[in-house]
Amino acid sequence: MTDNYPIFMHWYKTNDWILDKCEKLPRNVRYTIAGRIGNMSMDVLALIIQAIYTKEKKAFLADMNLKLEQLRILFRICKDRKYISEAQYYFIFNEINTAGKMCGGWLQA
Repeated sequence: MTDNYPIFMHWYKTNDWILDKCEKLPRNVRYTIAGRIGNMSMDVLALIIQAIYTKEKKAFLADMNLKLEQLRILFRICKDRKYISEAQYYFIFNEINTAGKMCGGWLQA
């Protein structure tokens, strides 16, 4: 059933990219920044699933929106510290923004 939701499909693919990047971050930040990014990304996926299967979606979508904003900041830190390239940063920034727009659209529906 989740495959019928574009936001789920989008974030599922984005989450795969994020987890791949987390595995490649420097060893000294694997338990700090990488761990937080990975956990938050998985939290967003869980919130999408919860929103799909419940009638009261607003709280889950609001939490999802907050986690997306936190991910934006963490990836900005990664870019500034040169853990990821500028191109990778702009790619994930656009993916997170797309998910945010989908979340906002779903919230207003």
